[in-house]
Amino acid sequence: MPRSKTKVSFPQFHFYNYPIKYFIEQGLDAQYITAPKMINRTLDRGSKLSPDYVCTPFKGTLGSMIDGLEAGANTLVMTMGVCRLGYYGELQEQILHDMGYEFDFINLSEYSTGKQRDVFRAFKRINPKYSLPKATKTFLDALKMVEYMDECEEIYYKNCGFEVNKGSYKKVYNRFLSAMDTATSRGDIEAGYKAFKRQIREIPLDKPDHPLRVGVVGEYFTVMDPFSNLEVQQKLCNMGVETYRYINVTHRNIHYNKAKNLRVGMEDYFKYEMGPTSTMNIWAAKDYAEKGFDGVIHIKSAGCTPEIDIMPVLQNISADYKMPILYLTYDTQTSDTGLDTRLEAFYDMISMRKKVI
Repeated sequence: MPRSKTKVSFPQFHFYNYPIKYFIEQGLDAQYITAPKMINRTLDRGSKLSPDYVCTPFKGTLGSMIDGLEAGANTLVMTMGVCRLGYYGELQEQILHDMGYEFDFINLSEYSTGKQRDVFRAFKRINPKYSLPKATKTFLDALKMVEYMDECEEIYYKNCGFEVNKGSYKKVYNRFLSAMDTATSRGDIEAGYKAFKRQIREIPLDKPDHPLRVGVVGEYFTVMDPFSNLEVQQKLCNMGVETYRYINVTHRNIHYNKAKNLRVGMEDYFKYEMGPTSTMNIWAAKDYAEKGFDGVIHIKSAGCTPEIDIMPVLQNISADYKMPILYLTYDTQTSDTGLDTRLEAFYDMISMRKKVI
């Protein structure tokens, strides 16, 4: 009897499930079960099963794993990390088994030794008969998809607040994401990317010469995932603000070079690494300040120790460059209304300040 395909799921994380799906299905010849988009119910379910004092992404990813299992997955994959994220997998696996779920769990922390053969062992857990050349080629395709998605997202948030016909940018952007979701070849990826670049240039904009510009920095998961941060960038764009977020998977994981680039000129602010995104966030905040941005928003989940550590450093940058910084902390009780109030007050402040300056 032929071996049935492994049904793999990964917790929802912004749009990065698309390249994961592409690699699992096209590179490892397994079936990918896309966990439903996170909603409040997802977070509530994860929260009820989580220990006290874990950071908020633990709760969201745990709830998303439950959603994936109930959607038909028989194998869960969890990523590794250099903060408490590296311990998530083992604890989440135990919680789910205690709840009675049956599944195979691939914790990438167990394979993050830096040796290629250990990565290949993880692949074999998904499909023992996978083709290494095919998997390698598909993995490179998936990385290119990530780069394209991050680039297109930057374009979107820089301009969508100034479109003449409301919703036109969103329509083209969603069409691009749909193309990435359904891609089965490198040609599909390239075609979707080129179509976005072509169509986005055709959208008329009404942008002032000097619009308000806000940089967004923060904790890896929450700052990138719109559900987790209550779509803070979209809310700012709807106010007529250009928003920039340097931290994404492309910059942090694919092309990250902290030793040669990000530490240059930062000696006055820190000497040692304080967490997985500390150097990048401090560098980005200083870069925004030097470029004359009107403000910075710092985003973190409740209990995120590395991001708490960099807050005094960000305050020093704010004082040195006279640039306002808004600090936002998210937990399971954070509401849209409270966030809207704080964003509106921040917008009013930087808008009046820009007129005075």
